[in-house]
Amino acid sequence: MATAYHNLSSYDPATVPSGEDMKIGIIVSEWNDNITYALRDGACNTLLKHGVKPENILVDYVPGSFELIYGAQVFADVHEVDAVIVLGSVVRGDTPHFDYVCSGVTQEIARLNVMHSIPFIFGLLTTDDMQQALDRAGGKHGNKGDECAVTALKMVDFGRRNSL
Repeated sequence: MATAYHNLSSYDPATVPSGEDMKIGIIVSEWNDNITYALRDGACNTLLKHGVKPENILVDYVPGSFELIYGAQVFADVHEVDAVIVLGSVVRGDTPHFDYVCSGVTQEIARLNVMHSIPFIFGLLTTDDMQQALDRAGGKHGNKGDECAVTALKMVDFGRRNSL
């Protein structure tokens, strides 16, 4: 559903499983940090709100959005986490760089989901301009970080309920 029709921070808390016994990793791109740090804060606050202990929220940083791929892979291999949230922001510019970065990150995060037994949550904003990013990082369309945290909790719960 288009963000214009659904606020990223709106959800029914009753549908969110408790994160009391979950450990969540968050990898944050430093590029466009005014956006990505707001996404990080939204994700962390939402995880805390749903019972994840502060010591079970592990946050680390990579230089840019393309590096989220490697960061997420290494994080999953090194830390015993139940899910990894990747947070980044790519704003369209005058060159095709936007398309390559967005496509590469999308494909590789999808691959990580297939290759690992934990969910990797896609929190990469891909916007035409900085205002659209601000609107989705705590602005008029809510915070994508909130949505990613809720998704992580639901997907960990899904995996636990359906594990072999």
